[in-house]
Amino acid sequence: MQLKELVKDLNIKEINGSLEVEVDSIAYDSRKTKQGSLFVCVEGTVVDGHKYINDAIENGTKAFLVQKHVDVPEGITTIETDDTRFGLAAVSDAFFGHPSSKLNLIGITGTKGKTTTTYMVKAILEAAGHNMGLIGTVANLIGNQVLYTSRTTPESYDLQSLFNDMIDNKVDSAVMEVSSQGLELHRVAKCDFDIGVFTNFSRDHIGPKEHATLEEYFNAKAKLFKMCNKAVINIDSEHGRKMAELAEGKVLTYGLSSRSDIWASDVIKKTGHTFFKLNSPWGSIDIETDLQGEFNIYNALAAIGSCCLIPGITLEHVKKGLTKVTVPGRMESVKTDGNYSVLIDYAHTPDSLEQVLKTVKEFAHGRVVSLFGCGGDRDKGKRPAMGEISGNIADFTIITSDNPRTENPEQIIEDIEAGIKNTNGKYIKITDRRQAIKFALENAQDGDIIILAGKGHETYQQFAEKTIHFDEREVVNELLVELGRSV
Repeated sequence: MQLKELVKDLNIKEINGSLEVEVDSIAYDSRKTKQGSLFVCVEGTVVDGHKYINDAIENGTKAFLVQKHVDVPEGITTIETDDTRFGLAAVSDAFFGHPSSKLNLIGITGTKGKTTTTYMVKAILEAAGHNMGLIGTVANLIGNQVLYTSRTTPESYDLQSLFNDMIDNKVDSAVMEVSSQGLELHRVAKCDFDIGVFTNFSRDHIGPKEHATLEEYFNAKAKLFKMCNKAVINIDSEHGRKMAELAEGKVLTYGLSSRSDIWASDVIKKTGHTFFKLNSPWGSIDIETDLQGEFNIYNALAAIGSCCLIPGITLEHVKKGLTKVTVPGRMESVKTDGNYSVLIDYAHTPDSLEQVLKTVKEFAHGRVVSLFGCGGDRDKGKRPAMGEISGNIADFTIITSDNPRTENPEQIIEDIEAGIKNTNGKYIKITDRRQAIKFALENAQDGDIIILAGKGHETYQQFAEKTIHFDEREVVNELLVELGRSV
């Protein structure tokens, strides 16, 4: 494609060199540049792509998208724009022929519930015969093909490339998690969202490398509802009602009362199952799902609302799709050797930990044992809050490490302990997460439910100088063998 075609919709401040350049690849990492590449120089918090222009030139690259003046040899073209992050999204979208416009694209944002809701949407649409794509925290899926990912919302070039691969593989509909960082950093700019979903909002992602304030975090999420044609919004909270007011397209609301457009009533909770009556503009129907807890009723309503806005989707498709939904790392059961249970869940915020513990408390026949830590280099304010929540709800808490990153794990644990000390909850501190899990298994009693919270689908643990493989499913199985209690 000609360079002039790629950049024609950008706000261009200055052009040096010719736009009559053929571009056959786009790169935002100089190590991936070659002859025929357009190198987009992204200025990040750690690395500034402008510093690697000479490396790209040595690789044969002759075209550069920049956001500040750079000196380059004769014969090299630079196009200066005001924001190369947006520029990367725009040229990537153009390069792949606007692939998102060829899909039924559903974007889901919110503090919690994004992953589960995407899997519910996938299940419903597949029940209706759609060929699905999914983009999110656990993995990216193209039909049955699994592509593991390192971030919730891919960088814009990778995202557009993924959409293009979906089109090549006859995918007609896609659902994706849209993170606040993905919105703030223009990763989803130029995406043609048919439907945007807002699940909920609570404290998370506040820190020096994320959002400065809760208001900034909320405003980042609100950007999705300036980009979609239709919105599906949970209005059982003040933030949801505010989001509904900010949305620019048609709004469909959901919740647990009749003030919403779609709502759940007659809820019945049993071990391993949740039943409720769906009330909607399309009629009423009884729904059953294996996913437990009130929060998963909300997730189901979000999925139902977004799917039913797609022509041809019926309540029978909804009922069929929701009957069997499994989500890796969300209340995921691990087989044990005795009359106790181990559940793995991604709960890593005060709200999500509280919801998981309360849900498990409803059907536990023995103790609820809560094992969790908090991530380093992230919001420190939630640490004592999570300690207090676990102390108030769980019968026993094991405070341990999560992803300490560059922080001292013992200091993080002390921050959590400050909250649990405000309760009468029993607890122990074990810094090494593997040893903490071993302690839980060694001391498991009949009827116990042990919640391994915070890691969920993750298969690693991040420290200051290294990242290690750490899959809690494997860890539990290995420890049971070590204890002479293999299953």
